[in-house]
Amino acid sequence: MAGLKKRSVNLAGHATSLALEPEFWAVLERAAATDGGSLAALIQRIDNARGDRALASACRVFALEQAARGAG
Repeated sequence: MAGLKKRSVNLAGHATSLALEPEFWAVLERAAATDGGSLAALIQRIDNARGDRALASACRVFALEQAARGAG
């Protein structure tokens, strides 16, 4: 896997950065496009549902679940 790629996102009015491997970003981008929404909106949904899990971990788990369903 390639190194981490850092992106800035705005969550609930607060800027934050998120570092993920490019492969995870690609799955998240496809999921957002399939949903007809933005990547930021998808990450906001993941953030809202993540509980105590770190955001980067929650995004990776989401991407793995998408891939397991054949959606990523």
